[in-house]
Amino acid sequence: MLSSIEDSKDKAAVEEGVGWLETWLLGKLRNQRFFSYTELNDAIQKHMTELTRRSFKKREGSRYSEFIKIDKPALRPLPASKFELADVKIKRVGDYYHLEYDDFYYSVPYTLHRQQVLLRATATTIEVLNKNHERVASHRRRYNASEGRYSTIPSHMPPNHQAVHQSRKFDGQRYRSWAKAVGTNTFFVVDTLLKSGKVEEQGFRACMGILQMTTKYGNERIEAACERARTLGSPTYTTVKNILKNGVLDVIGSNPKPTPNHENIRGSEYYR
Repeated sequence: MLSSIEDSKDKAAVEEGVGWLETWLLGKLRNQRFFSYTELNDAIQKHMTELTRRSFKKREGSRYSEFIKIDKPALRPLPASKFELADVKIKRVGDYYHLEYDDFYYSVPYTLHRQQVLLRATATTIEVLNKNHERVASHRRRYNASEGRYSTIPSHMPPNHQAVHQSRKFDGQRYRSWAKAVGTNTFFVVDTLLKSGKVEEQGFRACMGILQMTTKYGNERIEAACERARTLGSPTYTTVKNILKNGVLDVIGSNPKPTPNHENIRGSEYYR
């Protein structure tokens, strides 16, 4: 209670001082004309410098000397970034791990699915904070739809979405490097597919189809299937897939059973 009373007394003194300063400044400026805010501010600054350096009447020093002695040592540095007004909204993360703001969509980690988060939007940035007020996502704010309405950070995606995203980033060189790691025949098939179209991109889908089958069949069987397709003169995705699907490699790799002896089976001597 005592603190509140002291604050109210200080408030009255401050308001009185502000009123006196306003009257004093208007008196200094009353016969002048200004054509811009810059001119007015320069004039105010000049008179304020004069006032702060004027000596006190009843004690030593001036307003400026008191500032240097008391206030300046207590000052802290200004923030590194300029203060920005922010629009804050409470959102719940949906199935597609993107939050909508002003008709644009910004990703958050998919692990926050169905959780309530805080979206903070400034003129330049979209930030997302979790329930512990920790920043979990930060995006440059978008205004132009030509950039796309979705701003997605790959690490926010679930694993299956990341795999698709990575596949779209492949170029011919990456397909060849992957194929070479599997084997020489796989490299031959992939290289042939990339060279078969007018542009390499036309072979990307077939190359990815062959190389992704290594997760199901393993490198050795893919290499063997590509060798068989190469021997047949048909180094295509469809041929490789059919070789693996129909078990052609198993038939080739197995030893054929000998023809059993039977009285009704003609031998080679019959035809002489």
